[in-house]
Amino acid sequence: MHKRDVLVAWAFVIGLWFAIIFVAIATWNLAPDSAARTILLGAGAVVLLFNTAAILAMLKHYREDRDFMYGLDIKFLDEARGLKR
Repeated sequence: MHKRDVLVAWAFVIGLWFAIIFVAIATWNLAPDSAARTILLGAGAVVLLFNTAAILAMLKHYREDRDFMYGLDIKFLDEARGLKR
């Protein structure tokens, strides 16, 4: 479960990077001047930086608390299987 959650988190980070880069390229000619482009690029970079840092921090906490969090999931999944029998 932990590996899948890590892969999904990285997929979101990569998807965000592609989305921001795509939007920057697609809207480049819509900005009225170079100052507006600079502000938009800076804002996009800040969004990427903070969101990437937040996901990395989340993954660090997942790694630290992995046994507790996923242990509870496994315990409840085992109990649910036991009730079905």
